[in-house]
Amino acid sequence: MAGTSEDDELVPISALQHFAFCDRQCALIHIERIWMENELTAEGRVVHERVDLPGVSGQGRIVRAVQLRSDRLGLAGRADVVEFLPPTVPGGPEVPFPIEYKRGRKAERLPDRVQLCAQAMALEEMTGAPVPRGALFYHASRRRVEVEFDAALRGETESLAARLRTMLNAGRIPKAVLQPKCRRCSLQEACQPARKGEADPAKYLLDLLRDGRGSDSA
Repeated sequence: MAGTSEDDELVPISALQHFAFCDRQCALIHIERIWMENELTAEGRVVHERVDLPGVSGQGRIVRAVQLRSDRLGLAGRADVVEFLPPTVPGGPEVPFPIEYKRGRKAERLPDRVQLCAQAMALEEMTGAPVPRGALFYHASRRRVEVEFDAALRGETESLAARLRTMLNAGRIPKAVLQPKCRRCSLQEACQPARKGEADPAKYLLDLLRDGRGSDSA
């Protein structure tokens, strides 16, 4: 993806996470400016409020609420926590290790990994130091899951960032498509996929019965 010009508006990294979860949800939030909270988003907000206080601890090795910017991806945002690990070679730079806090229990969700990878790529652009991995910390289970920023994840992150900017620049609202994950979306009432004729409600209920895990974007 080509870099942005000075006149381009940077897109929030959080929008990339929304887009990876559901392009329509992302458009409703970032184009239509619609936001509705449910118990999942409220819990996620409280979790982030507890860690997003600006400051430094551990003699500068752990930094909270780190402001991020990537002109190449056209994204800006904030990392919950960045640990600066010892240099891999004598005299080299410390290695940034971003950590994103999530509500709920340990899960392998692509939107979460893409969001974290975007933070890592922004840190690389800002510091000039490689960021090979980071971690997702799931509050409910108190588990930290390490994520490797391999070529596949980086490519997916760049592709999604480009598609996100295309959608936002066009001001396009994708059609509603009813899916099992819709049941945990705080914007379900505003989106109203069952009324769009894009999916069979009976099939949707069957899918819910088959899929006991669900998904969310908090």
